[in-house]
Amino acid sequence: MSRLGRLQAQIDADWRSFTRRRTAVFFTFFFPVILIVIFGALVRTDPTGGGLFAEPAAYYVPGYLAVVVLFTPFSRLGSEVARHREGNRFEKLATTPLSRAEWLGSQTVVNAIIISLASLLILALVVLLTGTEIVYSPLVVPYVFVGVVCFCGIGAMLGSYTDSQDGAVAASNALGLPLLFLSETFVPLEQLPGWFEPVVALSPLTYFARGVRAVTYPGAASGTAGVAGVDPALGNLAVLAVLAVLTFALGARSIPRTD
Repeated sequence: MSRLGRLQAQIDADWRSFTRRRTAVFFTFFFPVILIVIFGALVRTDPTGGGLFAEPAAYYVPGYLAVVVLFTPFSRLGSEVARHREGNRFEKLATTPLSRAEWLGSQTVVNAIIISLASLLILALVVLLTGTEIVYSPLVVPYVFVGVVCFCGIGAMLGSYTDSQDGAVAASNALGLPLLFLSETFVPLEQLPGWFEPVVALSPLTYFARGVRAVTYPGAASGTAGVAGVDPALGNLAVLAVLAVLTFALGARSIPRTD
């Protein structure tokens, strides 16, 4: 079987495995919807005031998208790798021509499809419930895909180095929650201490948020910095792509070798 054939077969198997887990399907789409309803429709933003939601509603679109782009790969890949380890499934995988990188690649494709559908739902709900106006740029698509690749690689590492599925889920939440709120998604950089700025720059999610904000909300006064002298939309995507290649390679390498 060719590499393409192996990937197609594994992608089909992974997709069927996901759709059979109705609880996972439900919460993948339900959790970001709840955030939009609470923060976007109920709490609402107050651009003329202060506090956490002091920016216009369009400013927080990258944060809503980041919920699925970050947490879905973290939780799904982390628990999937841990489940394969506990069930000795990687030993069985070693008897097939499928490599570790191909296995992770198929998981990434399935996650990208799921997250793309969830992202469309999120954008529609943001406009419907908050009345905000955003720019529908085609660059959002590569940002979502590259972000998924990046966080699938990190999720694979979490599942490889934790001792159980519960440990993988706990590690995903422990790492994901700080990243979600401290990567220029919901909290502007100006509201954080000056000494924390270099830490924010270490987060891959920062470049996702800056880039998505640059293409969906060009009027943002902050949070769109990228590579010096380069358009923020392309500069942040370039940085995120480099990080995605690195994390995917490390994630594939971390998957237990049993051959």
